[in-house]
Amino acid sequence: MMIYGLATCAICQKARKALEAEGLDVAFRDVRAEPLSAAELSGLIEEFGDRLVDRKSHDFRALNDWLKNSEADAQIAAQPKVMARPVIRGRGKFFLGWDETVRQALLADQ
Repeated sequence: MMIYGLATCAICQKARKALEAEGLDVAFRDVRAEPLSAAELSGLIEEFGDRLVDRKSHDFRALNDWLKNSEADAQIAAQPKVMARPVIRGRGKFFLGWDETVRQALLADQ
C-alpha cells in the first residue's frame, strides 16, 4: 500500500498510523520531497480529475492567476502542496482523502 501526501499533513499521518495499526505494510511518499512524475500525475488526474487539487487551501489561493486557471497537472507540478491528500493506492485502486468510507474499503476482509 502506498500513501502519497506530505510528511507534515496531519490527515496523512492519521491515515498511515491507522493502516499500520491494522497490520498493513504502508509506504509513504512525500510529494514535495519526491514529486510525482508526469506519468504518475497524469494517472491520478485521470482517476480523480479536478478533485485532485485542493482549491480551498491557502497554497491554491496563493497561486498566481495564470496557474489558478491552468490544468490540475500544471498546478500540482508547480506547487505540490495543492494536491488533495492523502492519495492512497491499495487493493488495486486509488482512494482520495481519509474518511470512514475509505478506511472501510481499505480494511475490508483484513
